[in-house]
Amino acid sequence: MSETPHHWIVTIVCDDRPGIVHAVTGAIVAADGNITELQQFSSLDSGRFFLRLQTETVADHDELRAALDGVIERYGMECRIDLVGRPLRTLVLVSKAAHCLNDLLFRHRSGHLPIEVPLVLGNHPDLAELAAFYSIPFESHAVTNPDEKAAFEQRILEVVAEFDIELVVLARYMQIFSPELCDALAGRAINIHHSFLPGFKGANPYKRAHARGVKLIGATAHFVTSDLDEGPIIEQNVVRVDHSRSPEELVVIGRDEESRTLSQAVRWFAEDRVLLDGQRTIIFH
Repeated sequence: MSETPHHWIVTIVCDDRPGIVHAVTGAIVAADGNITELQQFSSLDSGRFFLRLQTETVADHDELRAALDGVIERYGMECRIDLVGRPLRTLVLVSKAAHCLNDLLFRHRSGHLPIEVPLVLGNHPDLAELAAFYSIPFESHAVTNPDEKAAFEQRILEVVAEFDIELVVLARYMQIFSPELCDALAGRAINIHHSFLPGFKGANPYKRAHARGVKLIGATAHFVTSDLDEGPIIEQNVVRVDHSRSPEELVVIGRDEESRTLSQAVRWFAEDRVLLDGQRTIIFH
């Protein structure tokens, strides 16, 4: 063991049974670990157990893993160990709308979002200048036919492999992933959409929502799956509105909610606070 303390995140998923917390915390103590945060949840729906803890210890990654190996094997655990605050390697996909990208990159530059963005990839060139403002490389490739779509998705996979990408963020990227790409990025691709789905699909949803007199505007961040906009939900936010709001004002309010909701979902994912329980998520705030 080194003399310099490390601050580790440990996440565990396994079948629920007695003794798990005792066994895990005992192994942490055996590695001279001081537990600084611990959250757990037992799912009555799936019978699965979820745990996230943070521990400060002089043990390095391999030493901490070795201390936990016996417990992991005994309970058949899925276990992940990572450094607290390590920036997550993130690819951002965009089309023409700038608000979500700007919010992500601003929070990243300000030190409030633990991600590392080696590239922004778009199917339009419109946001190249915005990415350049934040000193982030930008690529654009047209997607106007099936061949171009396939080439763009292949480029996504190349970037994921080249930069060892851990998270793909669809920051108002207005293309539907193929089932094959959904499978390749399962559990590590996050999308954002307005809260009017499925009631107001397609173009001009805010104008149509205004005409119907909606009273709530919001956004949903979720994992990408082959079921369009129906992946496990990570975060949702809403704002009340009334008849005095114009369609243009609704758009502005909606963009604010989309930006805020997406950034929150990305931060929770980057901090290993999002665990999957079938079609829903367990979020350890």
